[in-house]
Amino acid sequence: MKNMLLLTCFSVLAFSAAAQAQYKAGGYIGNTETADITLVEQINNLPDDAYVTMQGKIISKIGHEKYTFQDKTGTIKIEIDDDDWNGVTVGKDDTVQIQGEVDKSWRKPTKIEVDFIQKVPAQK
Repeated sequence: MKNMLLLTCFSVLAFSAAAQAQYKAGGYIGNTETADITLVEQINNLPDDAYVTMQGKIISKIGHEKYTFQDKTGTIKIEIDDDDWNGVTVGKDDTVQIQGEVDKSWRKPTKIEVDFIQKVPAQK
């Protein structure tokens, strides 16, 4: 019985360490080429609070902490809190990868609440 308990505890610790290794600075830092990318056109089919990774450009600032994000399928409003930028600066020509939650409300248009943003290196 003690061996079973010890094995269970070890398994839980090993799984926890592997899961934590995928997170840094508030979001998953994965390979930008192999991450599961959600497209703007797919957002309406997702539930509220679904966590997404998106890749595209921030094409305009529309208010305090509010921006318009665009990928090859369309545009969506995003919200990036000032403290979530983590020193990243982007221009309208920079490609970024964002991660955050779908925010659906019956009174407001769907948006993405961004938890993490990083620049995607330019393709050569």
